[in-house]
Amino acid sequence: MSVTGFVVIALAVFFASAMQASIGFGMGMLAAPIVAIVDPGLIPATLIMLAVVVSVLVLVRDRTALDLSGAGWALAGRLPGSAVGALLLVLLPERGLAILLALVVLGGVALTSFGWVPLPHRRNLVVAGAASGILGTATSIGGPPMALVWQRNTGAELRSTMSCFFLVGSIISLAVLAVAGAVDAHTATLFVFLAPATVLGFLLSRVVNRVLDRRRLRITAISVSTAGAVVLVGQQVLALM
Repeated sequence: MSVTGFVVIALAVFFASAMQASIGFGMGMLAAPIVAIVDPGLIPATLIMLAVVVSVLVLVRDRTALDLSGAGWALAGRLPGSAVGALLLVLLPERGLAILLALVVLGGVALTSFGWVPLPHRRNLVVAGAASGILGTATSIGGPPMALVWQRNTGAELRSTMSCFFLVGSIISLAVLAVAGAVDAHTATLFVFLAPATVLGFLLSRVVNRVLDRRRLRITAISVSTAGAVVLVGQQVLALM
């Protein structure tokens, strides 16, 4: 990887970490399309490892607002979903995975933009957890299903509950990916080098939470995620020509 490529990825991780630490999700939606353009080999393992770092930091900061019961029901669906996601990762070629990643981003943007609000009942939490496991393990973008079902929550409660879910869920996904052979020296090495950008992004979130309200940050996240997904699709289309 070139120095320029690394800087681009580090910046994407930096801003994505700040966003996730501010609104509870977004690490994959913002960073994954950009990372997929520069180095698709880092998806999903490296981004999931970095999401673990963000989740730990946010959970420690906002632990008093945690909805442990809600996170538990969502995690009940995460394990089988992670197994399906790992299977997709093995079966899909790199180009197919990139297109799937872009479609997941655009689908998540559409659902969150239209304001569909499913109630956080046990069944919905389990279903959302399973969907998050599939998407998170296959593409590193597991946030949209959980953001939909928990969007009535705000502030520290949303961030801590989603961070608890993502922390345990990401560890499950990494274990499944390791068994599938999708975690290697390259993904682990880049994780070590990108971890400081993740920590700095978390620190930035403390400022962002005071300056930007949740609506403006959400609009920014949707805009950047959409742009990244469109560029990724365009790159794959051009590669076929």
